[in-house]
Amino acid sequence: MVDLRKLGIKGSIEVGRNPTDVQARPGHPEIYLVATDADRVEVINPATLQVEAAIPVGVRPYYVDFAPDGRRAYVANSGSGTVSVINCERRQVETTVRVGREPGLARVSPDGSLVVVSNRADSTVSVIKTETMGVAATIPVAEHPEDIVILPDASKAFVAATGAAQVSALDLRRLVLLTHVPVGATPVDLELKPDGGELFVANFGSHTVTIINTWTNDAVETLPAGRQPVHLVASRGGDRLYVTNFGSNQVQVVQIPTRQVAGTVTVGTQPDATALTPDESMLLVTNSGSGDLAVVRARELALSTLLPVGSGPRAVAVVPLAGRAP
Repeated sequence: MVDLRKLGIKGSIEVGRNPTDVQARPGHPEIYLVATDADRVEVINPATLQVEAAIPVGVRPYYVDFAPDGRRAYVANSGSGTVSVINCERRQVETTVRVGREPGLARVSPDGSLVVVSNRADSTVSVIKTETMGVAATIPVAEHPEDIVILPDASKAFVAATGAAQVSALDLRRLVLLTHVPVGATPVDLELKPDGGELFVANFGSHTVTIINTWTNDAVETLPAGRQPVHLVASRGGDRLYVTNFGSNQVQVVQIPTRQVAGTVTVGTQPDATALTPDESMLLVTNSGSGDLAVVRARELALSTLLPVGSGPRAVAVVPLAGRAP
């Protein structure tokens, strides 16, 4: 746990084996942590640094996503071919939905009506309707689907296919595949411009970012993006795109309107996951190779400090505590 006001370590929390994801529950001062090798999700109180609940899910979960109101959480279980639906008030699984083989990610639509699940082993996407908690459709997509984004109006989903150098575009109203969009090698991360008009694709294997027009489903531009871009974060105003370069130990910022690189900052070794603080004054970067967290002054793109956080950090979440700045 990091105190961002004092830029220091506040404390550590003992959690389950192989933690792979942490997410803040919407509207609540809680952190949900996925312990992959323990097959459970843990609920952490950041004020007390205590694990308040351990919720058993399926085999080998990796990520958690929430309904917009924070009442439910969804966890894809890659080892059991299911999605666990967690009642966050009761802190227990209320139902389990069977999907395809090796589901990696369950992404909730902005209106909360659908959950889109990438099934990596059979190259399909399962679409769950939350009203019935049943699978409404199974849609073939490009090889080895991973990351998913959904447009703000929940009309389309885009799925990165790491095995095919493509992004699959889906119509969520008709529940059909629209097209496969060619991108760079090994697309690993997707980030929407806040208005939903453009999609940015981090191509780890070709060291580029592809820009997709989400209305026409066309790749309109490819930008050089440092060595092995692995994670993308866009500013709320849609003017900046922060690109984490796993292979060059840097973060670069692209001015979205001009497509120009505004600057770079060197962080730790093998930087991976990133997050902006709510006021966007700080960019937080987990460095999986050096076991620390880089705190970057986002506007100046200047490193403030590196904080040791333990071996192989892979995810970061920001929670404002009551009465405090984030």
